[in-house]
Amino acid sequence: MTRPLLLAAALVVAIATGQARADDILDAIDQSRKAYQAGDLATAKQSLDLASQLIAQKNAESFATLLPEPLAGWKADKAQTNAVGTAVFGGVSAASRTYSNDKGDTVDISISGDSALLMQFGPVLSNPAMAGALGKLIRIGDQRAVQNQDGDLMMVVGNKVLINVQGSADAATKIAYAKAIDVAKLGKL
Repeated sequence: MTRPLLLAAALVVAIATGQARADDILDAIDQSRKAYQAGDLATAKQSLDLASQLIAQKNAESFATLLPEPLAGWKADKAQTNAVGTAVFGGVSAASRTYSNDKGDTVDISISGDSALLMQFGPVLSNPAMAGALGKLIRIGDQRAVQNQDGDLMMVVGNKVLINVQGSADAATKIAYAKAIDVAKLGKL
C-alpha cells in the first residue's frame, strides 16, 4: 500500500472511531484516571475539567428541552445554551429563550444550574421570610416563586436550579409561561 493510501485509510479509521465514541464524558474521565495512575496530575486535572465542562454542556442542553413552547399568539426564538466552567463562579449551565407577540411584548425565560452561587442563594429563596424580602411570594403550581413589582418571577427548584421569567409582558403572561415549565422534570436533572 502506498503512503497516501495508508494515510487515507488511517484518516477514515480515525473519523469512524471518533464518530463511534459512545460517550465523550466517560472518555475524559477514563483519560483522567489513566493520567492520575501514571502520576501525571496536570493531565488528570485537565481531563477532569474537560469532563466537568462536557457535563455542564449536557445539563444546559437538558435545560433547553424544558423551556416551554410559545403560548397561543406568541412566537419564540431558538433556545440558547451556555455552560461556563468551574473557574467562573463555580460553573454554571444555562438555557434561555425569548418569546414575543405582535404587540411587541416579550418574555425571557432562563434556567440555570450547576452554580456554587446558586447553591448558596437557593436556601435564601427557599426560606419564606427571607424570600419575602425580595418580593411577593406566590405559587406556581406546587412551586413557590418570588414576584417583583414588574411581575418578573424567580423560582428555585430543588435548591439547585434557578428559573427566571422576566420581560415587558404583563404579570399574568409571565405566570402562564412559568406554569408551562415542567418543574417536576427539572427537579430530576
